[in-house]
Amino acid sequence: MDWIFYMQNAIDYIEDNLLESIDYNDVAKRIGFSNFHFHRTFALLAGMTANEYIRKRRLSMAGEELSMSNAKIIDIAFKYGYETPESFSKAFSRFHGFNPSDAKKSGTSLKKFSRFSIKVKVEGGKIMDYKIEEKGSMKFLTASKSFLNEIINEKGNREVSDFWTESFKNGTIETLKKNSVDSGIYGLCLPVSKESDSFKYGIGVKSTDIHNNVENFEIWTVKPSMWAVFKCIGNDGQCIADMWERIFSEFLPTSPYKMTEQADLEYYYENNENIFCELWVPVERK
Repeated sequence: MDWIFYMQNAIDYIEDNLLESIDYNDVAKRIGFSNFHFHRTFALLAGMTANEYIRKRRLSMAGEELSMSNAKIIDIAFKYGYETPESFSKAFSRFHGFNPSDAKKSGTSLKKFSRFSIKVKVEGGKIMDYKIEEKGSMKFLTASKSFLNEIINEKGNREVSDFWTESFKNGTIETLKKNSVDSGIYGLCLPVSKESDSFKYGIGVKSTDIHNNVENFEIWTVKPSMWAVFKCIGNDGQCIADMWERIFSEFLPTSPYKMTEQADLEYYYENNENIFCELWVPVERK
């Protein structure tokens, strides 16, 4: 359960430094994760980004302090990381539903946002089908685009989905298929660097003989790896998000494997109405 240990350390670090100038980049560096890997792990576990968690914890504490002390609103604003009383008031109102000055009134109902704690919860047995495969180096021809880490697990965000739609419409995927060694299409998610605030997502095909009008494409090489493979059953991309959540909450805590920080793959069959895609997650033994 190494990842649980690291994520709890991340939360402890956040809590110890809520009054300091920190964001998820600082926390990721503290526990030795890349920004991308930490952002995705935290968002899947907490249902929100680390920055959102920090913001909600600060506003919760600010509300308590305003209601229990004679401190000035401007002092509380600066204490909890806001540069102006106006920006604090706006954020405070969105969170609590009223202005900071109202928090000082008797009988005002404040919102409490508690500290997050990671626990492994044992519930009724669920079957989770997976397979472990070992693959050598793989070469992909891809059309790629950069996205901010913040969109990971963001409800309603369609940026990656729109990239797929655009690639179908403009003939990109048709061109890729001409260079494919199998019938499938891949989605590849690649961290740019450990400190980067963005990641690259590629739509690609496995390819060895690249020859057809590929000037605007990139060649990505995925290192040899062991892979945990999961089938995503559903009609749209939501089944991918659901499977990632199960991987982090059910598979990783109790399996003898841990996730490694390299590209993960989505494999889309050409013709399979029952399976939306396969998720290929890079792993190694703990």
